[in-house]
Amino acid sequence: MPLLPEAETDARLDAILAARPDPVGASSPAGGLWLFAYGALMWRPDFSFAERRPATVRGWHRRFCLWQWRFRGTRANPGLMLALDRGGRCRGLVYRLAGPDPRAALRPVWQREMRGRGYAGRWLTALTPEGPVTALAFVADRTGGRYAGRLTEAEAAERIAAACGHIGPNALYLLNTARACEALGLRDRHLRVLQGLVAERLSERPAET
Repeated sequence: MPLLPEAETDARLDAILAARPDPVGASSPAGGLWLFAYGALMWRPDFSFAERRPATVRGWHRRFCLWQWRFRGTRANPGLMLALDRGGRCRGLVYRLAGPDPRAALRPVWQREMRGRGYAGRWLTALTPEGPVTALAFVADRTGGRYAGRLTEAEAAERIAAACGHIGPNALYLLNTARACEALGLRDRHLRVLQGLVAERLSERPAET
């Protein structure tokens, strides 16, 4: 899977930080940077954070809509990854990143998510129990080659059940995300339906000997 050069990824980081709007809500600490999580960042954040809250964003929904040719898929047998796509709403988490330097705190996760050419950074208003915050989110880049479009859930389940990459099966990514949502009391119909469809397809496979 072709990756963005590190220098270009850093340039995009500088651009998104320069375009950051004024924080929404008095509850946003001065200088704090919030990040919205809806998939793997809920169960594997891999960054330090000072605070975590449940949050909802409107106008976007969680969907398996990005092809994955690495990690949990291959070129010959691509998997699918989650992204935020337009419409509806999404419940997840927001993290307030730790440390006085927002760029330094954000850079590791930005490099992790953005070098694969599947996402675009976008500032969204996230609604939390303590009030709204301005949060950075990784949304689907609809202009990129990894955007799979609006696959049916049956089509997505076929890919998720079949794909596996060097870090493990695509189905495990779905399972971990669904478990993270359940632990937080978040109900997501898309994940629930896919779990059932993927389980059916896996059960139909012949047992390995």
